[in-house]
Amino acid sequence: MTAQQNEQQSAPATRLRRTRSATESLLSIVLGLEAVLLFFVTVTAFGLRVVPAPMAFGGGAALLVVFLAAAWLVRYPAGVWLGWILQAVLIAAGALMVLMYFIGAGFAALWVYCFVTGRRLDARKAATDQAARSDSEPKENS
Repeated sequence: MTAQQNEQQSAPATRLRRTRSATESLLSIVLGLEAVLLFFVTVTAFGLRVVPAPMAFGGGAALLVVFLAAAWLVRYPAGVWLGWILQAVLIAAGALMVLMYFIGAGFAALWVYCFVTGRRLDARKAATDQAARSDSEPKENS
């Protein structure tokens, strides 16, 4: 047996990665950006003394974790629904800092755009894949 064959036999089996849809990718990017935004909102709320420090950092950290979890869960329909709810939460943060109404609305618009565009791209890819499969099937002559 050669050294190359030994390496091939002892190498661990490579794991196939799950293919992410365009919708999943785009929505998880938006939620990740919103999580970064929450870090800065938390620091700003503390610096402006909008809420007490424990509430600012505790609430900010909890929301940041929820946004990151939603970014991971967006592969499931419930995760997408959680993302929609979190858009409303981000807009509702305007009750603490008025500027968050505008920032939240901007991110909600980005969420809607990515949702619609991702669905359109996924539908186009599915149609292309279906056409490729039907072209590759042997045709019967009768």
